[in-house]
Amino acid sequence: MLSNSDKKLLLSVARAAIEATINNKRLLSLKHIPEALQAPSGAFVTLKKQDELRGCIGYIESDISVIETVQEVACKAAFNDPRFLPVTTDEVSSLEIEISVLTPPEQIQDISKIEVGKHGLIMQKGLQRGLLLPQVPIEYGWDRETFLNQTARKAGLQPSAWKEKETKLFIFSAEVFNETDF
Repeated sequence: MLSNSDKKLLLSVARAAIEATINNKRLLSLKHIPEALQAPSGAFVTLKKQDELRGCIGYIESDISVIETVQEVACKAAFNDPRFLPVTTDEVSSLEIEISVLTPPEQIQDISKIEVGKHGLIMQKGLQRGLLLPQVPIEYGWDRETFLNQTARKAGLQPSAWKEKETKLFIFSAEVFNETDF
């Protein structure tokens, strides 16, 4: 569990990284990092503007500290999400930043282990892979089967691909927080 001060620090690092990049300045030097933020961890940064998705990129797992991961994926969400044009200077102040710090994924065989609202899903078949964060099915009011179907779509698969034996399913949890929490 991250403390509130750790969460606030991650949010400020994410915003500072976006602002530094857009202003062609150097990223913050990450010194004196709290111990809880030194451990490697997967993380996603989701950017919204007026409650509409504006970018979301992250790493399922990482071999760098969670604070470095957040700094890196914040910039990628703002400037490299292929679904959106890069964030502009005028938009930065109106962006809402949400961070999801992930637990390591666990492969499952039994879909009854999926708890909607608690677990995120990763679906993989061959070289195709898709991920949906735990908060997504809650935001859209999905049940377990719809969550599975939508994760398959995200992977570029047929919605029923999760029923095929060669499809691998993984669950993970996430600590999800945003600037409006503080």
